[in-house]
Amino acid sequence: MNLKLLIRCARSGAAMLILLSLAACGSQTPTAVAPQPAVQNSPTSQLTLELPSATPTQEAPVSIQTSAATAAAQPAEVQPIETPVANPSICKNPAALTPALTEGPYFKSGSPERASLIDSNTQGMILTLTGFVLTADCQPVAHALLDFWQANAQGQYDNASYTLRGHQYTDENGRYQLVTVVPGLYPGRTEHIHVKVQAPNGPILTTQLFFPGVASNQSDSIYNSAILINVLGTDAKSTQASYDFVIKLK
Repeated sequence: MNLKLLIRCARSGAAMLILLSLAACGSQTPTAVAPQPAVQNSPTSQLTLELPSATPTQEAPVSIQTSAATAAAQPAEVQPIETPVANPSICKNPAALTPALTEGPYFKSGSPERASLIDSNTQGMILTLTGFVLTADCQPVAHALLDFWQANAQGQYDNASYTLRGHQYTDENGRYQLVTVVPGLYPGRTEHIHVKVQAPNGPILTTQLFFPGVASNQSDSIYNSAILINVLGTDAKSTQASYDFVIKLK
């Protein structure tokens, strides 16, 4: 082999070495760049890390709903305790029976069933009277009959019809409510409201209710201080009061 041919081969080998080196470097470039996509994908990894924090947030409403359901169930458990069965501030076992008083000349049977005895034409101070019908051992009397009649604000009775007359029944807790007016005076009598009270199939109590602080109470021969209503509040147009009847069942 002559010298020129050796030189040419050497050059060709060097060129091949250079090409191989470049090829090797080129093949290493993706290897060096390859980690970059992993770095770019790091937000995905961050979202995955955030999922546990999102999970309690989604579970929180479940916990709240459970608490709400539990709270909603509580009133049903305490509701029977709140149901009134008597007026403990007034009734003390054994309680004194409400005294009986004369019926008077103006009672009329067949009064309408109604809790309010007034209408838009009724004059006088409105009286709302509430209370219970109880036994001597302070037990409520359900469906007890109460029949009220009275004079109007001018002291006059309506004997032709049923003005300021009416009957009603106590509820399951022995409670009643009457809406009427404060009766006026007529000669020889103080302010009063007539009433008949009867437990189902029981004896009838006939009595009268009186008002405290009325000057003519002491001069009324029928007046009984044991049957005074309890005035709870009053203003220029109305009065709130209470009275509990204590009766016999048999």
